[in-house]
Amino acid sequence: MKIIGRGAEAVLYMEEGNLVKERIKKGYRIEEIDSRIRKRRTRLESKILSRARRIGVPTPSVVETEDYKIVMEFIEGERIKEKLQKVSSKERKELTEEIGRLVGTLHSAGIIHGDLTTSNMIFRDKIYFIDFGLGFHSTSVEDQAIDLHLLHQAYQSTHFRYLEQLWDCTVKGYKETFEGWDSVLKRLEQIRKRGRYTKR
Repeated sequence: MKIIGRGAEAVLYMEEGNLVKERIKKGYRIEEIDSRIRKRRTRLESKILSRARRIGVPTPSVVETEDYKIVMEFIEGERIKEKLQKVSSKERKELTEEIGRLVGTLHSAGIIHGDLTTSNMIFRDKIYFIDFGLGFHSTSVEDQAIDLHLLHQAYQSTHFRYLEQLWDCTVKGYKETFEGWDSVLKRLEQIRKRGRYTKR
C-alpha cells in the first residue's frame, strides 16, 4: 500500500493501479456516530462523482464503494494550479472558460463541489474535477455563490497575477452552461461585501 496523501478527513493510497480514498476514524467522536458520518459521506461522495461524470463533468470513475472507502480511477496529470502558472495567455483563457462551463454544469444539476480550488482540478487530456469530499446536493443560490466565492479566493491566493483574466473567463464559461448565473453572481457580490464588512 503506497500512501500518496493524507488529509483531515481521509487518507489516499494506491492499490492495484487504482486510487483509494479511505475516511479515517475520528477519536473525538462517539464511535457509532463517527461510523455513521463516515459511511454517509463516503456514499454521498461516490454518488456525486458518478453523477457529475454522467452529466458531462470529467471525474475519476468509481470502481467500488465500501463502508468508508472509494476505489476510483487514478487521474495522472498536472494540477491546474501548476498548469495555469506556465501556459500562454490564450491557453489560460481556454482553461478557465472551460472551468466556468464545468462549474455551471454542476450547478445546473444541483451539485455543489464544496472545495472549488485549482488544486482539485487535474489536466490530463481535459480538465478533471476531483475530491468531492465536501460536496453535496443543493439548488440554493447561496450555496452556488459560495462555491464560486471559493474559486475566486483560490485564484486570488494562487494566481493573483492573472486574477482579472481568470475570473472574467470563468464567468463567461459559467454563463454558457448555467441559466441561473445572474442570481448567483448578484449573491456572490453580497457575500464579498459581507466578507469586507466582517474584516473591518
